[in-house]
Amino acid sequence: MSRGRFVIAAIIAIISLVAYFGKSSENPVTGEVQRVGDITPDQEVALGLQAAPEMAQQFGGLSQSAEARQLVTDVCARLVSRSSVQPSTEYYRYDCHLLADQNTVNAFALPGGQVFITEALMRRLDTEGQLAGVLGHEIAHVVGRHGAEHIAKQQLTQGLTGAAVLATYDPNNPSTQGSAAVAMMIGQLINMKFGREDELESDRLGVRFMGEAGYDPRSMVRVMQILAEAGGGGRQPEFFSTHPSPENRIGRLEEAIAAEFPNGLPAGLEP
Repeated sequence: MSRGRFVIAAIIAIISLVAYFGKSSENPVTGEVQRVGDITPDQEVALGLQAAPEMAQQFGGLSQSAEARQLVTDVCARLVSRSSVQPSTEYYRYDCHLLADQNTVNAFALPGGQVFITEALMRRLDTEGQLAGVLGHEIAHVVGRHGAEHIAKQQLTQGLTGAAVLATYDPNNPSTQGSAAVAMMIGQLINMKFGREDELESDRLGVRFMGEAGYDPRSMVRVMQILAEAGGGGRQPEFFSTHPSPENRIGRLEEAIAAEFPNGLPAGLEP
């Protein structure tokens, strides 16, 4: 019985590894070769559209301010239409939404182009450029196919975790359940690490999209300062649970701006 479990576990692990490492796709915007399994852009769009209403409901629904919602829509459209995001509209549908939640400082994106920002975060921003920085960062998650990458990694993790559980579990010795818990924890840490890297890539892409759309990317540095101030004492903003700390990102953003504009920022950018 034990040997049979090991054989089945090995087969599951091999299938999971082949499914993940055996397929790759080149991102047409970033040029990056990515591992996204069998997930297609159409599936990403469908998934995002299906999840959007539920996500909005968790944050109190859409904002009641028509003027503020329109501003979010306009800045979103400008970022998409005037930057290197535009080619991806062939298969992604970008919609930016302002959520009514006035207490939760947060912004996030779903696969396929659904982007959200809460009133609590938007009210802390001083300029249109700062709003563009937040939205540009989230749009970059969509362009970078980070959602698809994350799903593919989860599938790999679940396959390997399942194999580890099957190989180590002994129904006559309940203490082996601890091995399953360790395997699951390792899988979660792997996914968290990849998520942090995605955040930093989105910062870099967001800087590019802002500059191309006519916004001063230094506005995003100010957003990080605002978020750092928001976290100074009391309960940490929800934004921090899914994004790297602002202090760590400021230096990376300044490096990204210098790399994207080696001859200096062009004149006339909107703050």
